[in-house]
Amino acid sequence: GIRKPGQGEVALDGKAIQSLSRRDVARSIAFVEQQAETQERIDARQAVELGRTPHIGALSPWSAQDDAIVDQALRDVDAGHLAKRMWHTLSGGERQRLHIARALAQKPNILLLDEPTNHLDIGHQIALLHLVRKQRLTVAAALHDLNHAAMFCDRVAVMKGGELVALGPPSSIFTAGLIGDVFGVEVLVERGEGDICHIRYQP
Repeated sequence: GIRKPGQGEVALDGKAIQSLSRRDVARSIAFVEQQAETQERIDARQAVELGRTPHIGALSPWSAQDDAIVDQALRDVDAGHLAKRMWHTLSGGERQRLHIARALAQKPNILLLDEPTNHLDIGHQIALLHLVRKQRLTVAAALHDLNHAAMFCDRVAVMKGGELVALGPPSSIFTAGLIGDVFGVEVLVERGEGDICHIRYQP
């Protein structure tokens, strides 16, 4: 709903998304941008508390349950120790983890992620993708790391020039031919048991 479609219609649970209130949309969908900033003088915990906004109202004020949800979201992204830090003092990686915590605190049914591992070290990249995969959510993520997609995604959609060129399980979609055509690189695709595959880039 951030941008209106040029043609066609985007539906959420069978209803045109433009016909729904922002609060109703936010109760169903959480979005983590690649690089979201805030100029507000808030601390890390307050940034995560913003995820509860769609659920708070005159008839449903902030409660102990909201505190518990925020606490759990901070723990899930290994950011509990950052709770009192002011936002402007945090690194890019710390902010990204908190954006994901905010999205989890929102308790959505659908989670949209735009390059969620941007700014994160490899340990936090793997931990966060593992965390997201464990959630009982529909997750759509834009990823540039093909091995991350192979490890954590049930299905991948490969784009070239704005067009969809392949859609399916990673083990079926990721071939040396397709990767060479779309990304212009030589690779070896190693296949393990089940649907596991690993992509090795060649010099």
